Amino acid sequence: MARYFDNGSGELASDALSGFARAHADLVEYNAADGYVAALHTAPTRLVGLLSGGGSGHEPLHIGYVGAGMLDAACPGRIFASPHNRQIYRASLAVARPEGVLHVVKNYTGDRINFGIAAERLSDAGVPCARVLVDDDLASDSAEIAAGRRGTGATVLVEKVLGGAADSGWGLAGLTELGTTLAGRCRTLAAASAAHHAPADGEPAFALPPGELEYGVGIHGERAGRTRSQGRVGALVEEMTGALLDALRPGPEDSVVALVNGLGAVTPLELYGIFGELGRVLDARRMRLARHLVGDYVTALDMRGFSLTLMLADRAVLDFYDAPVRTPALRW
Repeated sequence: MARYFDNGSGELASDALSGFARAHADLVEYNAADGYVAALHTAPTRLVGLLSGGGSGHEPLHIGYVGAGMLDAACPGRIFASPHNRQIYRASLAVARPEGVLHVVKNYTGDRINFGIAAERLSDAGVPCARVLVDDDLASDSAEIAAGRRGTGATVLVEKVLGGAADSGWGLAGLTELGTTLAGRCRTLAAASAAHHAPADGEPAFALPPGELEYGVGIHGERAGRTRSQGRVGALVEEMTGALLDALRPGPEDSVVALVNGLGAVTPLELYGIFGELGRVLDARRMRLARHLVGDYVTALDMRGFSLTLMLADRAVLDFYDAPVRTPALRW
């Protein structure tokens, strides 16, 4: 039984891109030939172009964050698949500034390979290029996982702060160092009570007994290392938040930026309840919640789950975070 409203034949992602470009024609343009979305309006003070990308199915990541104050371009791949290095190369050439281009890359093998090939091609073309690798997923922080932690919700926060710094005229070396530092000061955990369904056949990525959830699920339907009883959401959020803070080890001067993120099929009603529980835990731990986002920012098709991301922030990071932004998915 078909679960998605589409035209079949695997055209869901490409049809969505065309519709996205038309819906936001005042902010972005879609280069269908080379496979990237580019901002129509970016700050003339930028010395470096910012580019990211990854599989479709995570909307609004990444195309929704293209625009003034964030990304200059994004390269969408097929559903849950890396963009091709050709897309990344062409987009990078289009948005490179006097000091080159910075790639913001989530830590997945396909993304690392294709962004790496594109970076080599850019070097051959004389275009400076550097990378910030986002690897915030606490559930995959294990010596047994050779690839390291996965990149998830922190990508949005890192891209926003880097956008503010880029608009302030920071160069490639400074942005790379800032982004790398930020990635190290972010951690994410996700939980899901039901998997996403594959657009091709409508089958779930995994099955869970009633009342159980995956604790530490990935945004592509990767199973967690642990299945637990769902129970009360307050206890779940307290456990997740405690694990994140224990990993981050905030200092006395640190505040946090929090992202309460829906993975596709959790209602706003639930997400605000989760945010309330998060605030309660942070208050009890005397952690200052400096900024927050609540909603669907990095989805996993129709997965019934949510993720919590915490980023440690000082005054300078908050200033860049607060800088004006105007993209299809984030504006202030």
